[in-house]
Amino acid sequence: MNGSANQIAYWDSVGATKTFTHPVNLTWLSGLRPSARILDFGCGYGRVMGELAEHGFRDVSGVDPSPALIERGRQVWPDLRFAVLESSPALAYPAASFDAVVLFAVLTCVPDDDAQRALIAELSRVLVPGGLLYVSDLLLQDDDARNRQRYRAHAQRFGAPYGVFTTDDGAVCRHHEITHLRGLLADFDLAEEDRIEVATMNGHRSQAVQVLGRRR
Repeated sequence: MNGSANQIAYWDSVGATKTFTHPVNLTWLSGLRPSARILDFGCGYGRVMGELAEHGFRDVSGVDPSPALIERGRQVWPDLRFAVLESSPALAYPAASFDAVVLFAVLTCVPDDDAQRALIAELSRVLVPGGLLYVSDLLLQDDDARNRQRYRAHAQRFGAPYGVFTTDDGAVCRHHEITHLRGLLADFDLAEEDRIEVATMNGHRSQAVQVLGRRR
């Protein structure tokens, strides 16, 4: 399977031009104060950060492994705090630094089970007890013959979990069973779950899910 260096090379080139579309359900964050400390992990060019700032949240930070996406974000949102994530998923923040973390279309870019679990553990570390983890990600598209073929081909070639595939332009991505996503959040109390449809970064329509968890 493509390594992390290849993935970053993708996001620093082709991926840096993409448009991301997962919607933000601001009612899920309505219990947070305007001064709440919010981290956007895998922030890309800061689309979600900008929406949160426009909604009145004053303490929003974003990290992403792609320097190109971070630079794009700094140009679009010069007043927001962006940082390049040097060694994902390790964060240079003390424990309990944030009241909420948003994780939008990030797990789809982390195909490996162990890497996903390590990411969620790190986000749990930097959340305060009772803090919110807002996940938006893509579900298996098993009603789509094209996707089923891609899942099977990638699994046979790389021994990857079913649902991992390579896009036509070279990104390695993953679509998830809902039970898998819920399992990743087993240490959180699940407060909300909503099925949605989104446009992918390559313009296809895909089924997605948004989940709001509260750190125990």
